[in-house]
Amino acid sequence: MKNKTLAAWLSFIGGPLGLHRFYLRGFGDLMGWLLPIPTALGLYGIERVKQHGLDDLWSWVLVPLLGFTVAGCALTAIVYGLMTPEKWNARFNAGAAPDAASGQTNWFTIGAIVFALLIGTTVLMSSIVFSFQRYFEFQVEEGRKISQ
Repeated sequence: MKNKTLAAWLSFIGGPLGLHRFYLRGFGDLMGWLLPIPTALGLYGIERVKQHGLDDLWSWVLVPLLGFTVAGCALTAIVYGLMTPEKWNARFNAGAAPDAASGQTNWFTIGAIVFALLIGTTVLMSSIVFSFQRYFEFQVEEGRKISQ
């Protein structure tokens, strides 16, 4: 029986590594194996920022990958947490009764939703701001180089 609360927390905390996908669909899930790629690229982007500074072209391309992956996993945690028990059990616990305990919402599920909403929106907005700021600063610098 796949527990909705555990899946929501795994999606929120371990989602960028694909842990929620492995829990729900097994180790044969392709998306579970692909999720760590943008996470690793984003972490590499953060390392490039530390080494080369914020003016590094690759860093402003790579860093948002981590943010968008974390935000997407937070959204998945919210979707899992808000799913009705009937829908949850029909999708992930096919042999269980529609009102089985594994699909029920409790306070730990609500906690996962609240933290995913808080952290996910913060990370998403920060990633968008970072991307646009870097893009427009790059455009200004290119404009100065052309005019000189």
